[in-house]
Amino acid sequence: MAKPALKTKAANPAPKFMPAKQGFLGLSPEDAVSPEKAKAWVIPFGFECSVSYGGGTEKGPAAILDASHQVELFDDVFWKEAFRDYGVATMAAPEIHHKVEPALEQLEKLVEETLAAGKFPLTLGGEHSITPGAIRPFLKRHETLTILQFDAHADLRDGYEGEKYSHAAAMRRCLDHDSVRLVSVGIRNISASEIPFLEENEDRIKIFWAKDKKKWSYADIAKAVGAGPVYLTFDIDGFDSSMIPATGTPEPGGLFWDETMDAIAAVAAKADIVGADVVELAPQEGLHACDFLTAKLCYRILSYALT
Repeated sequence: MAKPALKTKAANPAPKFMPAKQGFLGLSPEDAVSPEKAKAWVIPFGFECSVSYGGGTEKGPAAILDASHQVELFDDVFWKEAFRDYGVATMAAPEIHHKVEPALEQLEKLVEETLAAGKFPLTLGGEHSITPGAIRPFLKRHETLTILQFDAHADLRDGYEGEKYSHAAAMRRCLDHDSVRLVSVGIRNISASEIPFLEENEDRIKIFWAKDKKKWSYADIAKAVGAGPVYLTFDIDGFDSSMIPATGTPEPGGLFWDETMDAIAAVAAKADIVGADVVELAPQEGLHACDFLTAKLCYRILSYALT
């Protein structure tokens, strides 16, 4: 009697992708490349669970993708259609688990698949709580990882409103890993409860406070970040609230476009940016300028990282 065949473990299904015309930058069939040839994979991940003020970040990825179709492909900084140097493919938006930890595991798998394929992952959030999940695959590949955070808030709380993985604890959860360093730019909101952790970890955390931006230079930021590898996380409330009111907690006194681009450029010139996320866009009807700015920011991050 023949022995029954052994059951083999099913391989993870290949990621599904949007048609290029619907994906990031809205590329025509003539301009698009296949996911296999693209160097950048965009991951829409509109997770929202722990927002504590204004909501709507779950709609952020769709708004960014839609606005990106209006972004001019020719970039005067690079003096070319920069996307042609690397190629972009956009994953189909997954059905996201409604609880934080399973959702982070979902995103971890998507980023892992992206890196395993030799691609650069750009995750579109969603709230900032996604970052601790997004960085896990990088920690398996690099002995040390520097996180470059653009943000209004330090996000160093050890949980918030009963949620350990709250958006307000995003960087604290990343720093649970001893191999992670943090360089934060544009911070102008921190709670008293975060100060002891900050002071105890001055060797791992460097903050460029928004109030001091006349005193620091882009070279200072690049020096603090070092040569990499670097994971860039960009909470759009890092921008001044006059530029980005469409976010959960807009803060005055923030960064403006040119100085932000100069800071990213300075880091990219010396460091190896290995992945990124852009989070906390909460689109508002009739306020499409915020969606467009965020889409253009995403294009610039890809171009600085990959050209």
